[in-house]
Amino acid sequence: MTDKPVQGRMTVSGTDGVVVFLIGMRINNWWAVRSWLPMVRAMPRMLKELAREPARGLLGVRAIPGLRNFSVLQYWESREKLLAYASDRSGEHRPAWAAFNRRARAGRGEVGIWHETFVVPAGSYETIYGDMPPVGLGQARGLVPVGRRGERAAERLAS
Repeated sequence: MTDKPVQGRMTVSGTDGVVVFLIGMRINNWWAVRSWLPMVRAMPRMLKELAREPARGLLGVRAIPGLRNFSVLQYWESREKLLAYASDRSGEHRPAWAAFNRRARAGRGEVGIWHETFVVPAGSYETIYGDMPPVGLGQARGLVPVGRRGERAAERLAS
């Protein structure tokens, strides 16, 4: 990601649907390092794998750090590609998920996890970025001047 602002009012390039996937963990017991450290290490491996293999469908990602709660916002091409990655036995996710489940049973609540998936059909979102570096969906899909898709949010939602 570049920190250089794109001057003017911009919006996302394209109107295809997108899947928004939020995933996170909460450290319930800081002293239970064996329960949460492997999870902290697993996410970067998965994201590197996905960055090396763009055909898997990850469009963009943004870390949301916190003191006890750590989250990652992801944009995916489709529900099918997200689910295929989650169930792929040859990828980084399945072994990490199996290991987490083993540690979770042994750790009895020392670390919590969550995820939320939103399937957003084409025409069901709109974006605007004013004098901002590319972030979020704009970073994932690219930016165009607002005028190409409509000056008002209602116009961009209708396109």
